[in-house]
Amino acid sequence: MKYSFYLRNSKSETETLILFSCYFNQEKKKFVYSTQKSILPSHWDFINKRPNKTGKLVSKNQLAISKKIRDFEDAFQLIKSRSELGELEFDSSTLKEHFDKVFERVSMASSFFEVFDKFTQEKIKLKEWKKSTIKRYKNIKNLLIEFERVYNYKLTFGKINKKFFTEFTDFCYEYKNHYTNTFSRNVGLFKTFMFWSLKNGYAYNDSFITFKKPQRVLTREEVLSLEQLVEICNTNFETEHLQKVADTFVFQCLTGMRYGELKLINKRLITPSNCILLKEEKNSNKIPRLIPLSKLALSILKKYDYQLPVISNQKQNDAIKEVIAKVGLTHDVEYSRLKGVVQQRFIKPFNKRIGTHTARRSFITIMRNKGIADKTIMSISGHTDIKSFNQYHQVDNTARINAVNSVFDNL
Repeated sequence: MKYSFYLRNSKSETETLILFSCYFNQEKKKFVYSTQKSILPSHWDFINKRPNKTGKLVSKNQLAISKKIRDFEDAFQLIKSRSELGELEFDSSTLKEHFDKVFERVSMASSFFEVFDKFTQEKIKLKEWKKSTIKRYKNIKNLLIEFERVYNYKLTFGKINKKFFTEFTDFCYEYKNHYTNTFSRNVGLFKTFMFWSLKNGYAYNDSFITFKKPQRVLTREEVLSLEQLVEICNTNFETEHLQKVADTFVFQCLTGMRYGELKLINKRLITPSNCILLKEEKNSNKIPRLIPLSKLALSILKKYDYQLPVISNQKQNDAIKEVIAKVGLTHDVEYSRLKGVVQQRFIKPFNKRIGTHTARRSFITIMRNKGIADKTIMSISGHTDIKSFNQYHQVDNTARINAVNSVFDNL
């Protein structure tokens, strides 16, 4: 097997990395590994693929670079000889692990997840992530650990290739029963980590760049109409707990606020014009947004002395389903989920499809159906991207019926 050395950027005007390269026919794969030595292209002999040894254009580090290249040649010949003696299988992963050991790179026994931890710790220390983002990367790490165990696929940077992506896709869809949107999000998180690893010199295999992240699909989500909100308001719940849950949910529907933002509300945030002046939680760079309070929303706030009875998101989700059932909204609804190109259909009672985020969708849908301009609604909800904003608008049956009747009823 032939090997070679080449420059990462042969046209660079500054020093560029020298890379070791060979090709594995069985794997149909080019293997690339950084020597961690850099040189100016003008100091490089492109014919012999070595630093210039004579002439005016000789690197001041020529001796050190030449020695490093010889070290790579020796290490390559050693592992190749051992494979020819039948001591081990000679493939790209074996070669990478051998190079890592010889050149004292990260220990391959746990390098992949050690690097993953370094990646997350850096982002946390630099204050680049919010708690929700930290949780997502913790979840993707656990997912990768489970994949490694279940599919018996030892994760190393050298093995992040087409085979990995095929097996990981199957694991997510079949074993974990993830749908397209979940899988797409996880692929995006994984690629972000891999790009960081490549940039910081932990990974030199860039096969992951070709991993295709499926396009997220817009799935049907339920919303409440204005009339249904009135029904909730007119219902007397037998327990104080359910009444608090109902009040909090209605308040969300009247303001379009995220559930996590409700805990930030206090009397100091209420302006003389009865608006909430709220600092954006998801993006601290945004200016505070003004959320007008209707008479009903303000009365709910006053009822709880401007401190809404916020419980955990999971408990609120469970209780909301009970609230909606008490109102009598338990009719069956059909919805679908996409898994790759396969669409699966499900039927559930309406109340079982309701959660805290339903309130935000309901606010946007009700406002849009009343003809309020998108820009106005977005300024209240905090959306800046019309594409993500559109995903919150659900066309309900009443809107469809009114649309058709307004056009054709006079025929």
